[in-house]
Amino acid sequence: MKGAVALSVLLLAPLARAADVAAVSSPGGVLTVTVSLDGEGRASYRVARRGTAVIGDSRLGFLLTDAPKLERNFTLAAQGRRSADETWEQPWGERRLVRNHYNELRVRLVEKPPQARSLEVVFRLYDDGVGFRYEFPEQASLREVNIGEELTEFDVAEPATAWWIPAGEWNRYEYVYRHTPLAEVSQAHTPITVRTASGLHLAFHEAALVDYSSMWLRRVDGQRLKAQLSPSSQGAKVRRAAPFATPWRTIQIADSAAALYASSDLILNLNEPNALGDVSWVKPMKYVGIWWGMHIGTWTWASGPRHGATTAHAREYIDFAARNGFKGVLIEGWNLGWDGDWFANGETFDFTEPYPDFDLAAVADYARRKGVTLIGHHETSANIAHYEAQLGAALDLDAKLGIASVKTGYVADAGGVKARGDDGHIHFEWHDGQVMSRHHLKVVTEAAKRHITIDAHEPIKDTGLRRTWPNWMTREGARGMEYDAWGDPQNPPNHAATLAFTRMLAGPFDYTPGVLSLTGKDGRPIESTLAKQLANYVVLYSPLQMAADLPENYAKFPGPFQFIKDVPCDWADTLVVNGEVGEFVTFARRDRASDDWYLGSVTDANARTIEVPLDFLADGRGYVAQIYRDAEGAHYQTNRFAITIERRAVKRGDVLSIWLAPGGGAAVRFKPERRSQ
Repeated sequence: MKGAVALSVLLLAPLARAADVAAVSSPGGVLTVTVSLDGEGRASYRVARRGTAVIGDSRLGFLLTDAPKLERNFTLAAQGRRSADETWEQPWGERRLVRNHYNELRVRLVEKPPQARSLEVVFRLYDDGVGFRYEFPEQASLREVNIGEELTEFDVAEPATAWWIPAGEWNRYEYVYRHTPLAEVSQAHTPITVRTASGLHLAFHEAALVDYSSMWLRRVDGQRLKAQLSPSSQGAKVRRAAPFATPWRTIQIADSAAALYASSDLILNLNEPNALGDVSWVKPMKYVGIWWGMHIGTWTWASGPRHGATTAHAREYIDFAARNGFKGVLIEGWNLGWDGDWFANGETFDFTEPYPDFDLAAVADYARRKGVTLIGHHETSANIAHYEAQLGAALDLDAKLGIASVKTGYVADAGGVKARGDDGHIHFEWHDGQVMSRHHLKVVTEAAKRHITIDAHEPIKDTGLRRTWPNWMTREGARGMEYDAWGDPQNPPNHAATLAFTRMLAGPFDYTPGVLSLTGKDGRPIESTLAKQLANYVVLYSPLQMAADLPENYAKFPGPFQFIKDVPCDWADTLVVNGEVGEFVTFARRDRASDDWYLGSVTDANARTIEVPLDFLADGRGYVAQIYRDAEGAHYQTNRFAITIERRAVKRGDVLSIWLAPGGGAAVRFKPERRSQ
């Protein structure tokens, strides 16, 4: 649904007099951006919130590999402003309707002769955040743009602490989040979340990462962060022909952690609208799969006596899914190429040929007759040259067999992507460089032609492109549940409460929750309570949501398993009730297909009691709260399975008080009482 759009435009026009300042405020006057030029023509910007500095003077510009830098001798040649206010509808997501309300400033910077090159910078201001990007116009003096580095900076004005993971290291995005003074950050992936001494919350990220290298942030001085583009084997980190626009550089700004999460609509709004047209074929769903058994060592991806992906095992999982209302079954290890050291090169994978003990066509037909879809799996070992050569045939086979979704994988150390260059040779690239930005969109767009959705693991980070290509439904890009099976260390008790305000600001995360056995590889205990496993379905959003444990383990816990069967993965609305980064968080979400509300709350290693005002419930209507909470004495180390399942009558205006055990959580379904006839 497109809402009414209020739009006022002031076309770019030459300035009447010399000026070195342009400014714009957000619609409610909360934020103001000011653009300045110093005495040498260097451009910078700063951000204030209600008159107080948030981002101090921060550089703008570029280093080029084959031309002088675009950084000084600029004049402010023109400026223009416009405003927009629209409401658009997501085909699926955390809320159905998204408001896009901003004021925009566009400045044209032109170098003094003899270079006389021009560059435009566009700022969009929302009351809870800022997005800005560079636009390279068509011009004779700069047709081919080879970017060595961005000079973009973010100078955080007030003393702050940060939650961050390192960028440029071997394990891609899969690190435990660090909490340090901002002045101790080295080089970080985005989103990076910051809390200032006065309690202001900021998150730095990017939106609409298309045909460009990902932005890392490197601390260069004090609390000044500088863009550091992911490397390329080709020298220039970005190679583009003008005209083109960079991704948006984003700053979310809010006075609480809860409001910071709500501000992440900024990322979606800075992306282009749906490019695919009718996407009714894109279906959020819960799924099970032949997966956890390999992580705990019961089965193997490779062929042999413990091969997981057999026809017999697949039928068992399909039957389990059909009995319990799961719409998808993921099968990993089905195709030739897993034997030997597949991690080393990925050259042995065949994406159309199954192992002899797996009858792909028969299994797909069996699933279809049971009302279940198979989720395909394409592990590439990050050898995209090999994968792209087979991509069309692989997706054609999936479409022919009715496989509606494909999980892709790029397991390799960072910097180990194998891509074929323009010279025809194999080059090594990073998972988040320009080459992979192009590759992922190639996979997504080819999949869309065949009405197939994508769940990318070991991916490039999420920057809201699901708005433009709604079949790019979810991805990994952080430490998921598998680290509780074999990780060293495991995911710590504060992991989910940290993810909620860091990684989850970027978009959906295929965390693969729901391991009710609370047991990993070789019997190692998972440091969680049963109730927390359930709460993660509400806290860690994904439109493709897995029930990761083995079917026989769900049979041992029918009470908790009921919540996993009931909880949806497509929402009409989402609220963050309370939370602090890395400590605790409580989400309330309304089902898109019913009037039910769901609540999930998780805590760190500290016990706490949360008070939840039920103001989100419909007025004048009674509800039954189906509560799954930590029982008295529950503890993530010593009493993990202690859970209380109870029902209470509640209504709008009530306050629900729930105790969370150390490392624990709570999950609640609010089901409206039937109205009397």
